[in-house]
Amino acid sequence: MEIKTLENELNSLAYHGRGIIIGKSADGEKAITAYFIMGRSENSRNRVFIEDGEGIRTQAFDDSKMVDPHLIIYAPVRVLGNKTIVTNGDQTDTIYELMDRQMTFEQALRTREFEDDRPNFTPRISGIIRLENGDMNYAMSILKSAEGDDSSCQRYTFAYSTPLAGKAKFIHTYKCDGNPLPSFEGEPKTLELPDVDIDSLTDIIWKNLNEDNKVSLFVRYIDLKTGKYESRIVNKNV
Repeated sequence: MEIKTLENELNSLAYHGRGIIIGKSADGEKAITAYFIMGRSENSRNRVFIEDGEGIRTQAFDDSKMVDPHLIIYAPVRVLGNKTIVTNGDQTDTIYELMDRQMTFEQALRTREFEDDRPNFTPRISGIIRLENGDMNYAMSILKSAEGDDSSCQRYTFAYSTPLAGKAKFIHTYKCDGNPLPSFEGEPKTLELPDVDIDSLTDIIWKNLNEDNKVSLFVRYIDLKTGKYESRIVNKNV
């Protein structure tokens, strides 16, 4: 498995779409997650992240320019007990509500499929971090159309137990830029997590996302022993 630096991977594409990074800090003491959104259209770029309870939600930067909110406005991050849910759509709420009723991450996502934004059929990407006994495990999922055919939904879940310190997995919605946009392919990518504090990591990620297309970034460090966390939000629209 090829291991890439954050800088090299984020600079490898001008347009990742939306992206989720989950891993364990280099010192082995924290769960780390990051979620970013990029946009090509005015509607997609007209957004900011704001705090919402223990999570965040998207909000229009300029309400007068909001055209269609149904795939744009949602809660990307929610916390359910010892679990932190991160997704690129309103499936965050589906996972939260169904796991609260004792369903699994994978079972909850079987009730959903890719987005209805023809012709891209943007994949729904999701991640969940679970803290347990001073350590962590996590899973990632992607729901995507079969080679761009919306009559078939392909579902993939990747689970990571006792993950290695200083390593993360990265999944994003699109393989590359295009028209229509091709869906992400294969397993989540393996990244090296530098031994830095949350402000430095936030700065690394933000600076290496394409300047024209980046919109917002969320980063969270979670202490594996106490569950206490600190978060950062960066918005291009300020």
